Amino acid sequence: TDFGGGSPGWQFGQQGFAFLQDGRVVATYVDRGSGQSRLVLLDDVAAPTPSEFGSEEGLPFFFGSLVESSDDGALYMLGGSPQRASGVYRWSGLLPGGGGAAEMIACSSSSEIDESLVSVPRPVEFPAPMGTSYGYYYPPRNDAFTSDEAAPPLLVKAHGGPTAATSTAFNPAIQFWTSRGFAVLDVDYGGSMGYGRDYRRRLRGNWGVCDIDDVCAGAQHLVAEGLADPKRLAIDGGSAGGYTTLGALAFKDIFTAGCSLYGVADLGCLAGDTHKFESRYLDGLVGKYPEDKQLYDERAPINAVDSLSCPVLLLQGDEDKIVPPNQAELMHAALLKKGLPCALKMYQGEQHGFRKAENIEDALNSELFFFSRVFGIEPTPDAAPFDIDNMPA
Repeated sequence: TDFGGGSPGWQFGQQGFAFLQDGRVVATYVDRGSGQSRLVLLDDVAAPTPSEFGSEEGLPFFFGSLVESSDDGALYMLGGSPQRASGVYRWSGLLPGGGGAAEMIACSSSSEIDESLVSVPRPVEFPAPMGTSYGYYYPPRNDAFTSDEAAPPLLVKAHGGPTAATSTAFNPAIQFWTSRGFAVLDVDYGGSMGYGRDYRRRLRGNWGVCDIDDVCAGAQHLVAEGLADPKRLAIDGGSAGGYTTLGALAFKDIFTAGCSLYGVADLGCLAGDTHKFESRYLDGLVGKYPEDKQLYDERAPINAVDSLSCPVLLLQGDEDKIVPPNQAELMHAALLKKGLPCALKMYQGEQHGFRKAENIEDALNSELFFFSRVFGIEPTPDAAPFDIDNMPA
């Protein structure tokens, strides 16, 4: 079990364990059978017997970043659930006489969430070339509408990192799709945190292979289960997930449309242009550069445009220092040259990951408009119309 949390320790305060003042240790992990977080308590003895706690003891559905209060010994954590925005919780379940539900003392959103619009994820496992892989399936959900379609369109999501992980915490960017008739598969491809060391190490030297195989296998699994329409399979991802998206579109023939958000198109350029903190990150994911330049070239989607056969939307910030804008510009030029339906939207003042509310909203609505046009779906009123290059009228 991984006690490191749901993603690598790239941010301050991000931790999946804490030392208590009395010498005991608490740690958190995700039960992959339910998608819920569990708290493990280890006593300060040579051979501790772990005790476990979860939602039945009042903890949030999903939580992490544990900190003990120096005042009263209560545990503070970041937590949430599929139906509720995340926030800061206080839990007294380890104190003498303590217990009951964790108290939310600060919430990340003041908006009321209509549960008739919320799709609750369920964990899924599916066969893939390197063994069983994992993800969370969100069925379409909007109680105000019904459909007689045999299966819904599917959006497969590839998380960033790539050595990170997805979670079951409320994600409005996923509920945006499920409330509009799309099913969503949020994939924890090989290399993701939270499934043990062997699973995490699948990505060593295999970025651009294992991750692409897994997102494709997940989509095919849902089609076989009757949970997705094989003619309306879309994929999106940001950053490393954008690379997986472009790779799946370039090297496989599973998806019928895709959207890359500030994604990597040229691995060689990334190795030479990215910021200092991640400058040698690719050594373990792909190989040493420039010694393994041939491998980088073989796995670069920009070099496989000839095998692309479906529409692609590119969303990019013009101040991105991690994946520079030229990556999206090169990919767009290649797609234009091949005559495929495509579009590039460059957001002014945005860096790696959009921060401005108006741009986050526009990106979602633009992606919805793009997929609606490609799949022949009547766009919803909030979809943001724009010109799609090479798209027949």
